[in-house]
Amino acid sequence: MRVLFLLLCLSALAGCAVEPVEAWERDYLARPEMAWDPDALGSAYRNNVHFSKEASNGGASVGGGGCGCN
Repeated sequence: MRVLFLLLCLSALAGCAVEPVEAWERDYLARPEMAWDPDALGSAYRNNVHFSKEASNGGASVGGGGCGCN
């Protein structure tokens, strides 16, 4: 049983190899489409409208509304 557990742990660690980002890959990762929020101004506007309608602030990533109906 210990050997099986050890083999399972070793196989899981094999997928954790971290390779450095090469110079030509940094250009691709720095593109605006790769950002968490490529349109910051539009997102700020949508958040303002959302929080004004929900009468709440924060918690945009969790379910439920400000009215308690969810």
